[in-house]
Amino acid sequence: MPDDPGASAPPPTLLSALFDADHITAVRHAVSGRAHRAGLAGRRLDDFILAVNEVMTNVARHAGGSGVLTLWRQDRTLRCEVTDSGPGMPPEHLHEQPLPSPFAVNGRGLWLARRLCDRVTIETGPQGTTVGLAIALAPEPHPAEPR
Repeated sequence: MPDDPGASAPPPTLLSALFDADHITAVRHAVSGRAHRAGLAGRRLDDFILAVNEVMTNVARHAGGSGVLTLWRQDRTLRCEVTDSGPGMPPEHLHEQPLPSPFAVNGRGLWLARRLCDRVTIETGPQGTTVGLAIALAPEPHPAEPR
């Protein structure tokens, strides 16, 4: 079937990277640089990078140890997907959870991501999980009015 001439092309990928526990730091730094060049800065950049790091760490610890990260900009939003081929997430992790006890050793990764990003989505099943993170970029400055 021919391509739909009215369909727009998907946004270009800023980063696509395989990772495991040994490569989380390098991928996190790559995400940070590309997110900054895409227009994310200051605390919003720090928040997004922390959320990405938490999701990658969850993959390394709980979902088979390795995954794929994809980063792209769509309109005024920076989007990231982290995909693994683990056994899927328990249903209780799919919805908002209260802050874990201060003595809990796990359970803060998705909790943090949900607070640091504008949108978090989770698709999971026995073949793996994809966590999507989205954060709005600052509005484009308007050009000065001509005099």
